[in-house]
Amino acid sequence: MNNSEPTNAANRQNDGEPYSQASEGESRPAACSYSATNDPGSTADTDTSTKSATSTRFGGLFAFLRWALAVAASLWIAVCTSLGPLYRQYELNPAIATIRAFSWNNAAIFAGTFVICMAVIVELVRFGRGQCLIPYDFGIRAKLAARRERRRTRKLANSKARNLDTGSTSASSGQSNGRQNAKLDNRLWLRTRIRQRIGHIASGIRRGTHRGMMAATDKWWKIALILIIGWLWVPITLVAAFGADIRSQFREFSWAWNQWTGMRQPYIGFFSFVPMDIYPTAHYLWPAKPTYLTDQHNIVLTLIYGAAGTVSRYFTGSNDWGIVVLASGQLLFAAFCLAATANRFFNHPWLKPRKRLVDLLSASSCKTGRPDFQTEKVERSRFVGPLPRFFILLFFLVCPLVLFSTISLTKSPLFAFAFVWWFGVGYEVLCTAKSHRPRPSKKPTSPATSRKPDTIGDSEAANAGGANDTATDLDCEPSYDRIVLHLRKRTFIALFLSTVVMMISAKYAIYIILFELVIALLADRKRWKTYIIGMLLPVIAFQGAVGLATRDGAIINGDPIESHGVQLQQIARVAVLNPNGIPQDARNKLAPIFNLDQMAEAYYQQDADPVKSSGIQTKRVSYRWRTVTKKDMKNFNAAWLEIVKANPRIALDALLAKSYGYFDIMDPPYIDMTYYVVYAGNGNFTDWIGNWCSDWRKKVTNWAKDWSSKPMLGWLTHGNSYVIFTLLLGAAEVILRRWKTLATHLPLLLLMGVMVTSPANNFERHMLPLVFVLGFVLLTFWQDSRIPRTQARARQVNGVDNADTAGVADKPDTAVSSICGIDRLES
Repeated sequence: MNNSEPTNAANRQNDGEPYSQASEGESRPAACSYSATNDPGSTADTDTSTKSATSTRFGGLFAFLRWALAVAASLWIAVCTSLGPLYRQYELNPAIATIRAFSWNNAAIFAGTFVICMAVIVELVRFGRGQCLIPYDFGIRAKLAARRERRRTRKLANSKARNLDTGSTSASSGQSNGRQNAKLDNRLWLRTRIRQRIGHIASGIRRGTHRGMMAATDKWWKIALILIIGWLWVPITLVAAFGADIRSQFREFSWAWNQWTGMRQPYIGFFSFVPMDIYPTAHYLWPAKPTYLTDQHNIVLTLIYGAAGTVSRYFTGSNDWGIVVLASGQLLFAAFCLAATANRFFNHPWLKPRKRLVDLLSASSCKTGRPDFQTEKVERSRFVGPLPRFFILLFFLVCPLVLFSTISLTKSPLFAFAFVWWFGVGYEVLCTAKSHRPRPSKKPTSPATSRKPDTIGDSEAANAGGANDTATDLDCEPSYDRIVLHLRKRTFIALFLSTVVMMISAKYAIYIILFELVIALLADRKRWKTYIIGMLLPVIAFQGAVGLATRDGAIINGDPIESHGVQLQQIARVAVLNPNGIPQDARNKLAPIFNLDQMAEAYYQQDADPVKSSGIQTKRVSYRWRTVTKKDMKNFNAAWLEIVKANPRIALDALLAKSYGYFDIMDPPYIDMTYYVVYAGNGNFTDWIGNWCSDWRKKVTNWAKDWSSKPMLGWLTHGNSYVIFTLLLGAAEVILRRWKTLATHLPLLLLMGVMVTSPANNFERHMLPLVFVLGFVLLTFWQDSRIPRTQARARQVNGVDNADTAGVADKPDTAVSSICGIDRLES
């Protein structure tokens, strides 16, 4: 657009449209004017052609690698699903519970699962690109459209025939037909009026419901209030849910309290059995000075739970009221975490009012003549529509996984809720991240636009000056790094606190935090101070404090055998199925550590805890925790490697049998969340909690189990369903090259690795983080796909084939600018 030509850009900008359509068909900012001779795009044709040739040369290879990753994910899910029927037969017939028994039936399950997974990925990719879910190439849509057209033509022909028959009637019956037609017209008028009135009432109800849902969820405290009211029946009737872990934590703190008050207690001895012998913790880790606190369940959580139990026993004589306080506190924390995260995804509270936001978008886009990543993130809908809000809240209010987790004192639910909070903070950090594209070369600007718009109000003045000026170049300052949405202070505090709570609740949280720290520093280097203070410093402080306490003998460090669950299961399975196949050298190395005979008897393919001798005093002693030394443990990995080399198939079976359930949608959970509700109802472990609404407790757990056992519908209550779909959704995001969004979703992949290496198979509490955030992940995918889909619809209206949008929508972290400005996610 030449400066001498009349333009309506300023008028369109004042009307609230952030972008205008240029005459060549490309989207450009409405507040900017270009010179035909000095267009930056026309002066860089050589560089553009070079970059295009380079991208064309490697584009096919990178696309192949992305699709190969999606194929690998589908293959893994298909393998786990097809082997599930075999491994579930282990208790009945161990001989057929092996990959060697793979048959045509398993091959059919494998092929069907693979096809379904790939179809889901393809449909997600097509949706993300703005393409039709059913391609025209298949002919299905064309056939349906042709069938509808034939039906419409047939009805039209029949109607004309009836009209001709009516016109050929005799004149003598004309008067009676007129009366009949008048009655018919009156009936049609009445029916039309009734339908209009019903439609008006229904439309009013729909608008009122939508407005009510939006008003009820526009603040985090309103969402939290809805959740608390919806969950109120859980603590009132079920009170609490817990397992053996909290009883052990109570016991550890009680023994430590007795020691602090001067009571003499047994410590290390052949006949002594203290709390540290339950899991157990090897004696070589125990300090010479007696101490009874361990880092087995994370020392901070042990102190909090143990102190609550001690205070409860002091005032009431039992642990029950301490458990009630802990469960109620966790429910309130869960409501806060879910509400804070939902508010970030629903309302984007960091954005400015609409008018100032439009000015921000215009100013930021004027810098380069195209919207950058920051502008695209802000340009997404500020508000999510009422329907997604309703379904996400309904899930949190109805799903048994969420309901039972709110009162389950088993550390994993606490970590899951803290992870949801941390995940929401990461989403806000992503949406407010600065762009890192190269700064364009500065060009002379007019005096009206020479000042950098440090604030949104300044950008307003810059836009006004640019619209009325006659400069030969871009009438905007080319530096756009100043136009950003800064991270709120409360978000920085939330990042710090959520990181601390995650580390308190689960040990593996440290690896997830450090992994995400590296990803964040690579993706958003300019905010390195935020990530260092909010993520790295808590890790250093926490680990340093635990390390100092361990060195000084205040606590006992966790046994490293806990992290060798997969290796223990492989050795034990070999000891069961092929004891003669264990090399003698490996036997000699393992002799000081394990009793292989006891190990074989204790083996259970779903859980590695029996092999580690976890349990009360009457357990099988396969792990020689009393006599093993640190020097003996150095030979463990070498012995394991020898056994695996001698028995590769059995070792592979042990690995798959311990982890397939997390990715097999047909596999029922090994330990579901109802287990802890039933455990808390045992009168032997509590004074009055087990007798409180005991019949109702049974009805609730039976309802949850009945729902879980229903085909397909029960998948909604299985954690592995959410794991599988998260993996497929991540593969689609890789293909679409949404790298910055993937930066916040990669911890979910790391959590899947934690599941595989965990002691148990298909343990539902390990999958809770993925269950809680899947709705928000789907919402993010939907929002990322809205601008490409808007572009696709615009191209269809202009007569352009929908397939032509694939190249534009597939650019990494780039979406075509919305022609509608900032619109809402409609239901």
